[in-house]
Amino acid sequence: MFNKFIHRPVLSIVISLIIVLLGVLAVIQLPVTQFPSISPPKVNINAEYPGANGELMIKSVIIPLERAINGVPGMKYMASDAGNDGEAAIQVVFNLGTDPNIASVNVQNRVAAVINKLPPIVVREGVKITRQESNMLVYINLFSNDPGLDDKFLYNFADINLLAELKRIDGVGFADILGDRDYSMRIWLKPDRMLAYKISADEILSALDEQSLEASPGRTGESSGKKSQAFEYILKYPGRYTTPEGYENIILRSNPNGEILRIKDVADVEFGSSYYDLYSKLNGKTSAAIVIKQSYGSNASVTIANIKKVMEEIKATTFPKGMDYEISYDVSTFLDASIDKVIHTLIEAFLLVGLVVFIFLGDWRSTLIPTIAVPVSLVGAFIFMQIFGISLNMITLFALVLAIGIVVDNAIVVVEAVHAKMEERNLDPIAATELAMQEISGAIIAITLVMAAVFIPVAFMSGPVGIFYRQFSITMATSIILSGIIALTLTPALCALMLKNTHGVEKKKTWINSLLQGFNTWFNGINRKYKKLLGLIVNRRVVTILTLLAFCLGTWGLNSFLPSGFIPNEDQGVFYAIILTPPGSTLERTDAVSTQIQKIASGIKDIKSVSSIAGYEILSEGTGANSGSCIINLKSWDEREHSLVEVMKQLEEKTKDIKGATIEFFPPPAVPGYGAAGGFELRLLDKAGSGDYKKMETVSNEFVAELNKRPELTSVFTFYSASFPQYMLNIDNDKAQQKGVTLENATNTLSTLVGSNYETSFIKYDRQYKVMVQALPQYRALPEDILKLYVKNDRDEMVPFSAFMKLDKVYGLSEITRHNMYNASEVSGGAAPGFSSGAAIAAISDVAKNKLPKGFGIDWAGISKDEVAQGNQAIYIFLICLAFVYLLLSAQYESFILPLPVILSLPAGIFGAFLFLTAFGLENNIYAQVAMVMLIGLLGKNAVLIVEFAVQKHRAGSSIMQAAVEGAAVRLRPILMTSFAFMAGLIPLVFASGPGAIGNRTIGSAAAGGMLFGTVFGVIVVPGLYYIFARFSAGHELIKNEEENPLTEEIK
Repeated sequence: MFNKFIHRPVLSIVISLIIVLLGVLAVIQLPVTQFPSISPPKVNINAEYPGANGELMIKSVIIPLERAINGVPGMKYMASDAGNDGEAAIQVVFNLGTDPNIASVNVQNRVAAVINKLPPIVVREGVKITRQESNMLVYINLFSNDPGLDDKFLYNFADINLLAELKRIDGVGFADILGDRDYSMRIWLKPDRMLAYKISADEILSALDEQSLEASPGRTGESSGKKSQAFEYILKYPGRYTTPEGYENIILRSNPNGEILRIKDVADVEFGSSYYDLYSKLNGKTSAAIVIKQSYGSNASVTIANIKKVMEEIKATTFPKGMDYEISYDVSTFLDASIDKVIHTLIEAFLLVGLVVFIFLGDWRSTLIPTIAVPVSLVGAFIFMQIFGISLNMITLFALVLAIGIVVDNAIVVVEAVHAKMEERNLDPIAATELAMQEISGAIIAITLVMAAVFIPVAFMSGPVGIFYRQFSITMATSIILSGIIALTLTPALCALMLKNTHGVEKKKTWINSLLQGFNTWFNGINRKYKKLLGLIVNRRVVTILTLLAFCLGTWGLNSFLPSGFIPNEDQGVFYAIILTPPGSTLERTDAVSTQIQKIASGIKDIKSVSSIAGYEILSEGTGANSGSCIINLKSWDEREHSLVEVMKQLEEKTKDIKGATIEFFPPPAVPGYGAAGGFELRLLDKAGSGDYKKMETVSNEFVAELNKRPELTSVFTFYSASFPQYMLNIDNDKAQQKGVTLENATNTLSTLVGSNYETSFIKYDRQYKVMVQALPQYRALPEDILKLYVKNDRDEMVPFSAFMKLDKVYGLSEITRHNMYNASEVSGGAAPGFSSGAAIAAISDVAKNKLPKGFGIDWAGISKDEVAQGNQAIYIFLICLAFVYLLLSAQYESFILPLPVILSLPAGIFGAFLFLTAFGLENNIYAQVAMVMLIGLLGKNAVLIVEFAVQKHRAGSSIMQAAVEGAAVRLRPILMTSFAFMAGLIPLVFASGPGAIGNRTIGSAAAGGMLFGTVFGVIVVPGLYYIFARFSAGHELIKNEEENPLTEEIK
């Protein structure tokens, strides 16, 4: 069947060219990301209640919304957060695979059902429901060298000139400026003047509402079917005021004598900001911080390139003098560096594989044929990546690097077999190729099926780990199947065209030929010794069984102390600092600490820039005056001397003397968008629902102290604190009623004077801005100032709050967090050096089980939740792959016993993988597991080659003993050649450095160690196992005259 391709070389070449062309078209369109999209879909619900404290937000906003949202289809867990700044947020995290658009609609419907139960002011502000885009792409700082351009100007310049443009870029799912510094008409009330004129806050709000308005007077001369007019005129009204002068002249009171009381008589009016909730700086200069997140399924590299292009265009056309921007965080820096590294590795692996093939085959023509086969198979894999919706990412690129060593196998088997026929029978290349293809096409089909079969069950896995395995396995399986097709079509045609029968012909005396001849002589000597060794041990079952047992015990022993993990934290060239100043600290105090960190960091030469944000905490994305964050950006990998961990330790050491602040440093998450930071994400839950925040603080601090005692953990901390100074307003209702003041009137007045309120809005610069009403800061600077404020009663009298109200000092939370409707404390930290994330999770679970009091429990969030849920999934994957290969081989050999030598040859490889991981100080994470699944196919393929030829020899009349020895000896050269070619391709990965080094070294070491041990000991163990099982199989036919010829041999 396949001999047709030998005589039709043009057809073979055209098939390969079509595969390459389609592959090139596919790769141009493939999205480029760092990892497969494994972060679960999230929906955010945000609400605002100006002036409200955290406890009020929980009672009036969070709890009604949580009860409505709980149990929405596909929900994984829900996290809520309420601060004392009147802002609340609920994040609903869905199971991977849930359609984010449907999830968003479902949440929207549930919120709509309870919207009327929320306070009217919250409804007026609007409950915003957004589909969370997890993956932060870019963090841009807009700054100015001109001190005249303040943060208010920078924020609004970005909002007016940049944001709309950035949001329109294809691939941008979310773009926003941190903080809320929108322009606003600020009406700063003077309570003493209001007292003098007996004006209440409510009167000012109603005057604003009545006098700054939009109107639609209509038209004059409009046709009405009565008397026609000559002209029709549109009547227009100027609309709401847009200048401070307009608002200053709003009339509060007037009388017939011409006396008029205006807003300017009781207040200052300025065009200011709606809130003053955040300070953003870049290297000490005031800045506006823009966060851009990626939309689902977009190409990260292309999107970032477009963002940079748009920013440059706006800078050239719009930026005023002295204004500039800096991209402080950019996913593509690490992504491009990592992908660049893997592409270099691809090229290096390709060259090394070519070198090994040249050494074994001995001439350039023979080397060129497998070298042509490799790119065709790899480029062809892109077609299937496009069909299956797989992106070009670290995992799929690793698959392609590893595939180089595998796809070259089939081509080497063909070339080596053709050479063997030319040497044995002195045939010309065409006849030798025909004869060789008759013999080995069955083996090639078997090898290809076995190799592809390993990856097929993996593709059906679910969850985040499943997506990693799926993308890896489909990329591998398709390139392997294509290599099988190429080996049966293009390779034989090229052999017939290009090879020459030089066997027996004396070669020219060159140093290369002398080296190759020396290698061949040495190898033939090895082959003779190998045959002799097999003759001694094949029929000694004890040797085979003891060797097998030794590897099984060794694997079990190494596994017991090899650390396990999920996805390793790489050096991404950026890390974060979280700042927590004492309870009750102002925004300015937090900003001063972040400025100190920035100054210290500027003295470390590996640090490129520091972005600081006071009032925003990047870990939980919460806000509060006493919290802040820094994003520390490092120089590129080749420009710095130290790793990210070393720089982080250096900065930690230098900042520990900063007084009056807790500072914690941590790397970004291993997978972008999967949690806020590296390390674990833990929630301590008050499952009894006591609502006792003080007790929660005690339990939380004791729990963290216990965790810090464990050697597996480092930098465990919580910011949970119920010690924030607060004042309880105790209103004596009897006294208030006697003085004609209602509770509603008193609290509304306080809400406006102290908390701020807005009654109307206006349009300017094509944006809608609020009119904010609040007392000037000096009238509300201290708690006792509140008692000096006045409220107007129903008898038109001004009553001081001190007449019916007292202030009592209490303590509470600055920010209340909840997890799945329980009050929660967020606990963060990481695994100590030398321990894996798996060991850290086990240690935390142990402490929680033994140390937490009754009524308290833990739950996980982010990547930690999936790591806990993953459990022993890798073992099950491994067993399913083994079962699949076994069943396929059983069908191939028409025997349930003969495939066992192939399956039992694997422990040596697994032992080698574990040994290399342990020796190089690496962990058994997802990369190592992917490598081990691949080893099943690779080592299985080697064993198939020996068993396939042993079965043929036995069928041809040799005894089982002779068949085992002959089959192994004949196939030793191609087995060692393909295995060493594969290992040569892994060398760049094993010794990788720079971006993505941990992943490269893990996958490279596991695969190289497994391959080395699996090959060297496999060629000794497999013939012995074949001998054992072939003897057993000889007397066990399922039916009379059972067909024992391997199934793929029937295809020829």
